[in-house]
This record gives sequence, C-alpha cells and structure tokens, in this order.
Amino acid sequence: MEFLFIAFAGKPVWMWLAFIAIVLALLVFDLGILHRKTREISVRESLVMSAVYIMLALAFGGWVWWQLGGEAGTAYLTAFTIEKALAMDNVFVIAMIFSYFAIPRAYQHRVLFWGIVGVIVLRAIMIGLGAAIVAQASWILYVFALFLVATGIKMLVFKDKPHDVGANPALNWVRRRFDVTDRLHGERFFVRQPDAKGKLTWFMTPLFLALILIEFADVIFAVDSVPAIFAISTDPFVVYTSNIFAILGLRALYFALAAMVDRFQYLKLALAAVLIFIGSKIFLADLLGLEKFPPALSLGITFGLLGAGIAYSLWKTRPAVGQAE
Repeated sequence: MEFLFIAFAGKPVWMWLAFIAIVLALLVFDLGILHRKTREISVRESLVMSAVYIMLALAFGGWVWWQLGGEAGTAYLTAFTIEKALAMDNVFVIAMIFSYFAIPRAYQHRVLFWGIVGVIVLRAIMIGLGAAIVAQASWILYVFALFLVATGIKMLVFKDKPHDVGANPALNWVRRRFDVTDRLHGERFFVRQPDAKGKLTWFMTPLFLALILIEFADVIFAVDSVPAIFAISTDPFVVYTSNIFAILGLRALYFALAAMVDRFQYLKLALAAVLIFIGSKIFLADLLGLEKFPPALSLGITFGLLGAGIAYSLWKTRPAVGQAE
C-alpha cells in the first residue's frame, strides 16, 4: 500500500482517491437512486439538494483545513465561493440552451448529469495544464491577474450581447458534419432512423446537441474561473476539489435558479467586482510588501461583494406592495 502515500500533483495519492470516491458515490447516488425515473425536478427539491451539496462541500473544506492547515482551508472556501458564484452566471446560458431546443424540464436533469461528468474531465485537463504552466513560469500568475482585471472591467463597462444559441459555432459545426434530428425522442441522445436516401443511420437528437453546447459553454466560462482560482491558490488539489464541488452543486441548484433568473439582475456586477479584486490581489500584495494577500481577508471581501450583489438584486426586484402574485 506504499503507492497510496506517493505524491501526485503535490498531494498523496490517497487524498486524490478519497476525493474521487466521494464524487463517484455522489454521482451514482444521484443517477442510480434519486433519479432513476424520468421526472421533473421541483424548485423545493432543487433547493434541498443544493443545500445538501453545499454542506458536503463545506464539510470537505473542513477536512482540507484539518489535513492541510488553515491557509489551504481558507483558500478552498474562497475558491469554492467564487466558482459557485461564477457557475450561477452559467445557469442563465444553460436556461437559454434548454429554451432554444425546447427541452422539457423532465429531461433536463439527464443532460445536466452527463454535462457534469464532462466538466469533471475537462476541468481536470485545464487545471492540470494550468498547474504545469504555473510551476514552470510563476510570472504567468501576473498574466492571469491582468486578464481577470480586464474581464471584470469589461463586465462593468460593456453590456453583454444577447446570447444567440443558434449562431453558436460548435452547434453549426456539428450540424454540418453529422446527421441531426430536430425532434426529441424521449431521453435518448441518439436515435436510429432513415436518412435522406432511406438508409438506416444514427442521428443526434436535440438532447445531445444541448449537451454539446453546455460543455462548450463550460469551456468558455472556465477561461474566467480557472485563472481566478489560480489567483487564490496554486495548489492543484485545492483548485480542483473546490471547482468540482461547486459544479456538482450547480446541477442541483439549476432548477431553482432557472425559475427566478430575473431576481439576480445585479449579480453580474458583483461578479465583475470580485474578478477585479481577485486579479488585483497579487499587485496589492507586492505594493504592500506582503508575500501574499491575507487569505482570511480575501475570503471576507469575496463574501461581502457577492452577498451585497445578491441582496441588492433581490431588493431591487422585489414584488411591489399589494402586487398580485
């Protein structure tokens, strides 16, 4: 059993295996027990499951704190909070994708489940590459920081263009090169039917096209989130575990957030402020002669900005007094 204590990406193999076992257990429990049958996920169930995932993520953060120390634990919580907030922004895009393909709510869970599985693999690749680059050239952190500041300023100054799902390059590429059907076939990703020449062949369904676009959207969002997390910690274990726990909970939270996306109109402004703060930390630390920005202060400011954005959004979009429900 000596291999369990061999270091992999800076941490013993057993720590990585323990995390993977937890993730696999959650996925099996979700698909194999909770959602064996096709059904619509209610807002109440969505909120309850999201709360469970958040508690599990915080419990894992406590374990990280106990195993690796307070600095690693604080970095994990900060990274989890930021990734969770950025993932909430992703919900708006996912909702537009489902709306474009007219995916019934009863089928959306299946797409999100396999979307999460794909994200786990894609984030592992992206974070692994990022960690390797940072290890070889630490100055890249300054590039990440400048990119985050620029992204935050862009979010504050420029309004987002309406998201045109039909014009997505990934979707157009798939439609040009593969057989695609515009009709849903239950929960099936592929269906065998006659092509234009009458020959039986496999067609992609709108459900699979939605899955492709969700994976594509995550790659785009990861361009912001991965540098943001590396600006907090360069420990691959902290970066990856916080990312995955935040994303695991996104699927559970989606059905509640999708029902009230209009209540978070100012969340993007808070996210922009967080990106600017995270990006500027490394420069502030140099200016103040610090080895690194205090992790506890970083966590507090992040919580404060996001909390203010959410509270202001809910207050500004509250129903008028006497308004009929």
